[in-house]
Amino acid sequence: MTVGSTDPSAVARQPAEGRDSAYWAKPIGKLSVSAVDAGAANINVAGRRVVGPVQGFGQMWQKTFRVRLEGASVTPAEAIRAWKDHFPRFWPKGASFYAPLAGITPGEVGLFTLSPLPGPVRLSSGVLVIYADDESFTFMTPEGHLLAAWITFSASEENGVTVMQAQVLERANDPLYELAGLLGGNSVNNRFWEQTLRNLSAHFGVAGQVQTQVVCVDPRRQWSHAGNIWHNAGIRSGLYAAAAPVRWIAKPFHAGAGDKTRTTTKSPS
Repeated sequence: MTVGSTDPSAVARQPAEGRDSAYWAKPIGKLSVSAVDAGAANINVAGRRVVGPVQGFGQMWQKTFRVRLEGASVTPAEAIRAWKDHFPRFWPKGASFYAPLAGITPGEVGLFTLSPLPGPVRLSSGVLVIYADDESFTFMTPEGHLLAAWITFSASEENGVTVMQAQVLERANDPLYELAGLLGGNSVNNRFWEQTLRNLSAHFGVAGQVQTQVVCVDPRRQWSHAGNIWHNAGIRSGLYAAAAPVRWIAKPFHAGAGDKTRTTTKSPS
């Protein structure tokens, strides 16, 4: 397999020795987030392990979304650079992605919030950048994310035209997410990536037509991973939002305790 493969499953199987190790994130146990942008909520990422489709619960799907940049004078490398640099800008309205301060580079963690269902509660989670080169980059999801997935974004040239692609190999992370997918969540997820690619093509002045291919790779559900629901980011985000009044009431007391500590501390004589 060559560098920059767009097949997430193949990327994950390929030994690091066969590719430039600088493109890969170093193995980690649990995720850590050193800095958080204003508006981002780091409540379902730090301390979580990353999970791929092997560790997910639901049926396994491979979803491929492609758009041709017909008429745009842009190379695959230039297109990927723009996608990395402006990644949050291309997400659909109502969803927010907080890119790593160091950019989309191997080992960095990005956070996001979105509303998967109508209502005031916004789900917060994130992704780990496990691979990035000049013409592709791949995310892996943490425990509690809607999906146990590899998500690869790539660009290639076909007959002189740059083609942008998002390819996802995924399972719903737990039974609740799987049920939500059956009740319309899968269609919402597909429309999310289709709109992302339309926004991306518009960035290059192209009204691109997105081609979508969805294939069920494994129809089985992995009941041995039903316990993934313990980390469900939707449930935890809802509980976090519900506890906001308690945190607001408690905040002055914590601040006061800090002030008291500062006023009673004496400098060494």
